[in-house]
Amino acid sequence: MSAFLPLEGVRVCDFACVWAGQTATMYLADLGADCIKVENPFVWNPATRAAAPVLPATAAARLPAWMAGHPNGDPGPRPWNNSPAFIHVIRNKRSFTVDSRRPEGLAIVKSLIAISDVLAENLALGTLGKLGLDDDAIRGVSPNIVILHLPAYGRTGAYVEGRGYGAHIDGVAGSTILRGYRDTSPETNVQTFAGDFFVGMHGGLAMLAALRYRRQTGRGQTIELAQAECSASMFPQSALDAAWNGRVAGAIGNRSTEGLVPNGVFAARGEEQWLCLSCRSNAEWAALVDYLGRPAWALAPDLSTVQGRRKIEDIIEAELADWIATRDRDELFRELQQAGVTAGPVLSAKDVTEDPHAKQSPAFQRLQGTEDYPATEFPAPSFTFSHSDVTLRTPPALLGEHNEYVYRELLGVNEEEYGQLEADGHISTTYAPEIMGTR
Repeated sequence: MSAFLPLEGVRVCDFACVWAGQTATMYLADLGADCIKVENPFVWNPATRAAAPVLPATAAARLPAWMAGHPNGDPGPRPWNNSPAFIHVIRNKRSFTVDSRRPEGLAIVKSLIAISDVLAENLALGTLGKLGLDDDAIRGVSPNIVILHLPAYGRTGAYVEGRGYGAHIDGVAGSTILRGYRDTSPETNVQTFAGDFFVGMHGGLAMLAALRYRRQTGRGQTIELAQAECSASMFPQSALDAAWNGRVAGAIGNRSTEGLVPNGVFAARGEEQWLCLSCRSNAEWAALVDYLGRPAWALAPDLSTVQGRRKIEDIIEAELADWIATRDRDELFRELQQAGVTAGPVLSAKDVTEDPHAKQSPAFQRLQGTEDYPATEFPAPSFTFSHSDVTLRTPPALLGEHNEYVYRELLGVNEEEYGQLEADGHISTTYAPEIMGTR
């Protein structure tokens, strides 16, 4: 296999934050781009590296595990380097620090932009402009650069000044109203923030297309990808149904959006053991009935059609629930698959990393431990290439870990200048005292 990666030679100046932007640039980094995070040690960017720059274990214990599940429940002195919510999107990247609000810091950032192929950002609207880095200024130092903007609601329109995180984007996109159990209100929903990762995927694709365009024409492009609009495209069925038929879709729980019966998640034997089962055709239903031993409740002639099954969907679900509750989840999964019925285990986060299928795939790879986190199985790029080793090449970038590489190797800063920048606080591996609350 060749060591040459698909995007080798491409450099990304990464101003991305939270999940949407950092996911977009993660894809380019995974594919071999030299993705350099521009991080300001004097500014805490919310929900980008951790819940807070100072996070005592007692405070972390009150937060959701996915946000504050730091190693052994203790964020330690540098929680920004080990938050489970964010370190996966900074894999295969580099990090350097600079206070871009100061003239000398802005000059350094412009020097990096001048040797970059892509600049990506999803900061609050207007943030880069306030720094002196609007599109004209960026193109002034790199005329053919690809620029990706991922504003929450776009750079024009009624919501243009709006700030938003995942929960707000999902709400405006129409996702929140569709999630949850039947006959429940949105306030009972679990927040999933699917839009962040959906937007990130589209952002990565858009940057690849713009790089291809530049290769063909020599011209860069400015891409605007509004997160709310992009997220709304996940649910075209509901939007079209509303436009054409005047129906407003709501939450349907685990039932099929296509009206398939049965379709749902059922409790299996044991504690927190769940199985997902679907019959996507009448033939699958017949296979399920045969596997069940042709019980009397399933033999009514009209149940051979999905229309007939819809009429007694509650009864079918109740019968299946009682039966599945007596069975071992994994054994039932395998037997149903062999019988021609679509089924699958519902795994917990712990189960996922221990699942035999996951262990045999490259989905998780061993991440070596550091002083900030122990060795663990870690999410790796989900695609494989036949001729390129697209993998977890480098661990999540620690704050300022690559300062020497960026300043000295890329920008040619000499030792004296480097020392002065370090003394002035531009170069750091921690946040400034005013951020840490020690001043």
